[in-house]
Amino acid sequence: MAGIGAFWSVSFLLVLVPGADWAYAITAGLRHRSVLPAVGGLLGGYVLLTAVVAAGLATAVAGSPTVLTVLTATGAAYLIWLGATTLARPAAPRAEESEDAGAGSWVGRAARGAGISGLNPKALLLFLALLPQFAARDSDWPFAAQIVALGLVHTANCAVVYAGVGTTARRVLGARPAVAATVSRVSGAAMILVGALLLAERLLAQH
Repeated sequence: MAGIGAFWSVSFLLVLVPGADWAYAITAGLRHRSVLPAVGGLLGGYVLLTAVVAAGLATAVAGSPTVLTVLTATGAAYLIWLGATTLARPAAPRAEESEDAGAGSWVGRAARGAGISGLNPKALLLFLALLPQFAARDSDWPFAAQIVALGLVHTANCAVVYAGVGTTARRVLGARPAVAATVSRVSGAAMILVGALLLAERLLAQH
């Protein structure tokens, strides 16, 4: 696949742009000893989106105003709820009483991450618009296989950046509880803002 190198560059630049994923990775880094469950959930959401695009279902979703509106509203409401809970309970570095001891909390954090990335209609439309441009119809690889490969490249970029963001947040802010709480509030506000903009944009598109 000749376009995989070019796609990697574009994908990496896009992942470097802060958004809801960054906000969640930062919150996870401040609140827990390990960012792996949260980052793993975010990656799982992108793997799901890759499968949806490869199966051709994204075209049907993007072409249906009703389905897209429901998806947008669901994703936006989820982001707003997560942002509100983060504002109400700002993350701060925890000591040995960290929630990491509970197995269920790992599952919960992964589920939240998958919800943030998997329910994000912007990410779905990005995958729909971007991935096919780097897949060749006349390649020896099946078109769906090319989409999967490109989606996994993007997911790998996300893994590196989000793990770095979460780990750096904990190490840099770990000894600064007040600053950590402020950063957490900013992250929560960012989630609410992204959710509100998604919802407003979709409502305006209907008129």
